Amino acid sequence: MTTSLLDVDDVGAQVNSTGVGELDRVLGGGFIAGSTTLLFGEPGVGKSTLALMSLRALAATGAPVLLIAAEESVAQVARRARRLGAVPAGLDVAASTDVDVAEELLRSRRPMFCVVDSISAMCDTALGGVAGSVPQVRHVAERLCSVAKETGVALLLVGHVTKDGELAGPRALEHLVDTVVRIEGDRNGSLRLLRALKHRFGPTDEVGLLEMVSDGLREMADAKVLRGPELDVPGVVFTVTNDGSRSFLIEMQALVATSLGSPRRVAHQVSSQRLALLLAVLESRCGVNTASLDVFAATAGGLPANEPGVDVALALCVASASLNFAVPRTLAVMGEVGLAGELRAVSGLTRRIREAQRLGATDVLVPCEGELEDVAGVKVHRRRTLAEAIIVAQSGTF
Repeated sequence: MTTSLLDVDDVGAQVNSTGVGELDRVLGGGFIAGSTTLLFGEPGVGKSTLALMSLRALAATGAPVLLIAAEESVAQVARRARRLGAVPAGLDVAASTDVDVAEELLRSRRPMFCVVDSISAMCDTALGGVAGSVPQVRHVAERLCSVAKETGVALLLVGHVTKDGELAGPRALEHLVDTVVRIEGDRNGSLRLLRALKHRFGPTDEVGLLEMVSDGLREMADAKVLRGPELDVPGVVFTVTNDGSRSFLIEMQALVATSLGSPRRVAHQVSSQRLALLLAVLESRCGVNTASLDVFAATAGGLPANEPGVDVALALCVASASLNFAVPRTLAVMGEVGLAGELRAVSGLTRRIREAQRLGATDVLVPCEGELEDVAGVKVHRRRTLAEAIIVAQSGTF
């Protein structure tokens, strides 16, 4: 028997805003009624805090919400919730690891939004194996996803990661849920990034930016606050990276030092493979030899920069450190570097330039290729090769 899609009501079309702007951005507006979202990340990165923020924000609007705490007691959850601020009256908590209890709560209470923290701690006592085992995680997820669709509850499952940083549990877990969101960041730093790895109801090219502070996670709609102090030193170059619909100003930094043995190549938040390639191009095409030097490259502020559009900035900051000249802070550089030393166009160049201008750049250095729209207040310098780009940055005259 077949049914025309024109005759089917769009039951799950109502988007329930999470109340957390950066998470809403990643989800394309919020959680979908009857859908299941899986949130995972490293221990201590802020998974439970983000889930609790969403619960609090929705409860504050009068929506019935429920937290099923499988890893903490009710007292522990209450203490953590108070750290985030006043606790809304509609935020209910149940401490249980039994999937039968969780299923009964969803059927009887029918909250608009429910968080299960975490899926790896839930179990079915009728099924053999311990909580967190592959059969248990798959079985529990299947039951919870089914009851979410049946009751129309927007369900958020919190997941763990393996020692390699990948999602823990069976691979089928990603296929069972509708949306998979990863929260990532250095636990020793404050910056947190949200990305949707799978999203049945929208695109997966958006990124959310949050900062871990003493009272929880704070939204960062503008990455301008990530800029460091203005120091006129070699080895610092600005670029702009595109991530989804957002553009971020990235401060690339490099430091070279005399090697006491085998030269080291240390890359933090940048691609070590791209760094090695660019060092070879600098030596062969530009006469900048770092063979006897330790080279350290990183981004400042915690934002990673692994796309080809930051190649010119990464190569230029190494050249700046090696040749001991400072690149003007009002200059932003963008483009990919090929093995021939040529500068190649990258996507979204006009959008990158607009973001650079908004954050204080008066000059931009870009490849000769690629169409550009005029951006008021910015002088565009087009160059064909990395060697030419180094000459321009070293001269300081635009």
